[in-house]
Amino acid sequence: MVSAVFHSPIAAVEGSAIKTEAAPANSTGASKLKDTKPAAPAMPEPSAPGFDWSGLLLKVLPPIFGIALLIGIWAMVSIGTASSIPSPLETWKQAVVIFSDPFYSKGPNDQGVGWNILFSLKRVAVGFGLAAVVGIPVGFMIGRFEFLSRMFNPLISLLRPVSPLAWLPIGLLVFKGANPAAIWTIFICSIWPMIINTAVGVQRVPQDYMNVARVLNLSEWKIVTKILFPSVLPYMLTGVRLAVGTAWLVIVAAEMLTGGVGIGFWVWDEWNNLNVKNIIIAIFVIGIVGLLLEMALIKLATAFTFEEVKS
Repeated sequence: MVSAVFHSPIAAVEGSAIKTEAAPANSTGASKLKDTKPAAPAMPEPSAPGFDWSGLLLKVLPPIFGIALLIGIWAMVSIGTASSIPSPLETWKQAVVIFSDPFYSKGPNDQGVGWNILFSLKRVAVGFGLAAVVGIPVGFMIGRFEFLSRMFNPLISLLRPVSPLAWLPIGLLVFKGANPAAIWTIFICSIWPMIINTAVGVQRVPQDYMNVARVLNLSEWKIVTKILFPSVLPYMLTGVRLAVGTAWLVIVAAEMLTGGVGIGFWVWDEWNNLNVKNIIIAIFVIGIVGLLLEMALIKLATAFTFEEVKS
């Protein structure tokens, strides 16, 4: 019975010797396997990203081709009309002369192109500012209250399609002056995009926001400043951008009719002098200034637009 419970010391020693001899054999085999295992290839170091030349060419080449196409058509028209339309080279030389001294002043009817641009921008700023002061609050009220929406919608639908220049005689009759009449024309053509876009923005505010405002018992001022204004801002800035583009278009025609100092009057005066080169230069100046105004307001609208609205 004792031999059944306890192992023999000789067997224990022999077993330990066998294990001791087997261990080095296993370790030697493992080391051989490790030695014969192929080494992993070295990963190449990530190279710095190169310059995106294709993206640059896609941005630069199309505008260059477009301008080249315009100049080519212009040159062919100049040749086909026996130079009654000045060539691009002749117009460029005249533009260099004009912009070498854009702010000269030789009397009320003879001033540089710089002064004419500044006077036109001043009229646009005043009329546009007055339209913003009136149009944006009116748009908020029309969008906020259904009664006012139903009240003003027929009036807006009736008056908005009227040409802005049709309002110029009314301005001359009421204000008895060319300058305030031109500002009045800018005001009346700029106010409609602001009212409509602001009202649409207010009406598209999610109803959940308004329900939360009712639950919290917010005042009308807090509803406007905390809920409506942040949500409506992208729509409002879109209306502002459309309004300033319309205002810059209208001021040229208004100044042609009212006279005085301004880019529109400058175009009409050069036509009376049969100076076609200066008329073409004025066309490019009007386009460049309008483009800069548009780009500035697009940047402003993008800066104040939420990411989900941008996408």
